[in-house]
Amino acid sequence: MTIKSAMSRFTTGVTVVTTHFEGQDWGMTCNSFNTVSLEPAMVLWSIRKEANSYQAFTQSGTYLVNVLQADQKDTAMRFASGPQPERFANQLTERTAQKNLRLKDTVAWFECRLAQVVTAGDHDILIGEVTGYGTQEGQGLAYANRQFGVLSAFES
Repeated sequence: MTIKSAMSRFTTGVTVVTTHFEGQDWGMTCNSFNTVSLEPAMVLWSIRKEANSYQAFTQSGTYLVNVLQADQKDTAMRFASGPQPERFANQLTERTAQKNLRLKDTVAWFECRLAQVVTAGDHDILIGEVTGYGTQEGQGLAYANRQFGVLSAFES
């Protein structure tokens, strides 16, 4: 068993992170998203240093995290690979004042100003200060054991 296999046992939510850099929209699927601080509101996610979108996300100054709905597995797969323009093709989006694309029909979104980049092995951790956010009803898409699913809430 590899470390990657062991880590796949940890259930996470699924996001698509977007940015606008040098006149182009960039987007990628990410499940390393988490809260850092509530005051000020800050979040983090990590990007592989060898990712083709690394420069865009580390130099654009802003990014937007789209938390996917339970029925958006196809969106997660679309943003996981392929040319950037194809990732956004036929997606319902809204451009923010910061020029980032917000995907419609997500359960939540967080627009951020890049506050800090922390080097960590073969990835960098991008910490952002939340400058805008929104939510809507629905369940988030979950990922575990290299499969997509939905978590059911337990009632106490």
